[in-house]
Amino acid sequence: MTHAIRFHQTGGPEVLRWEEVALPDLKPGEARVRHHAVGLNFIDIYHRSGAYPVPLPSGIGLEGAGVIEAVGGAVTELAVGDRVAYAGGPLGAYAELRNLPADRLVKLPDAIDFKVAASMMLKGMTAQYLLRRTYRVQPGDTILIHAAAGGVGLIVCQWAKALGATVIGTVGDDAKADLARAHGCDHAIVYTRENFTQRVKEITGGAGVPVVYDSIGKDTFMASLDCLRPLGMMVSFGSASGSVPPFDISQLAPKGSLFLTRPTIMTYTAKRADLLQSAGELFDMVSSGKVKIEVNQTYALKDAIQAHTDLGGRKTTGSTVLLP
Repeated sequence: MTHAIRFHQTGGPEVLRWEEVALPDLKPGEARVRHHAVGLNFIDIYHRSGAYPVPLPSGIGLEGAGVIEAVGGAVTELAVGDRVAYAGGPLGAYAELRNLPADRLVKLPDAIDFKVAASMMLKGMTAQYLLRRTYRVQPGDTILIHAAAGGVGLIVCQWAKALGATVIGTVGDDAKADLARAHGCDHAIVYTRENFTQRVKEITGGAGVPVVYDSIGKDTFMASLDCLRPLGMMVSFGSASGSVPPFDISQLAPKGSLFLTRPTIMTYTAKRADLLQSAGELFDMVSSGKVKIEVNQTYALKDAIQAHTDLGGRKTTGSTVLLP
């Protein structure tokens, strides 16, 4: 028997339960991983609250790092004792030990420790597809990233800066503005007292930006469209403030024939070749020092309720990990 966080109904953090669970025998193509660290992400709140419905009862969590304890038949790329990390489905990372499809695991370079790996895989590979695939940032671009002091935001700021971009970021207070600037954000806008659309226009001389990366959703969506230059791309990749209300796409025309996309990491890493490419680029950026991953909060895995409370209350910055 082992332990895991599970939930039997949707709701607030209090629905999470620390339970004893039995692992089934490994199937062909699976590997058993003992977690050394588990990542905390906003998508976990979406699953727990029912914003992203999942069959219940359910495990929770999409990101972890640890060591392989056993492999099933037909597993050839990995072996017992390998250090591995993963991000994406299936749900259930909030666990001491779990079985996973081996083709969802990537070998972890020795230079990257488990806490860093567990805190960066989902956020880092999200940054990778946002910056290199959804809209491929070029030297000289000026971009807008919301929640610039968050886990994805801090990585995007550093990575975009390394690509030669000018980074505009929105944050909730002065402390977060300082944090974002320390990680490559050229212009940190405190949205609680500044109109970010107006500030973006001022910073860009009225031209607007070619891309907005928005994980906030309802509260920022419409104003973000007004930050874009003609033919710009609105990348809505989260909904921390709630889902974007129904939207008449004809409004994209007078605003400059804009592009709109709602990407997910699951789609961008569905093929193993894409998963390995994304993880490889992330590992290179971190190993080179161009992107620094800072684990700013740690919680015991059994204290997931408190971790969710703090994350939902926007009391965290950067990355957070849960320790089994």
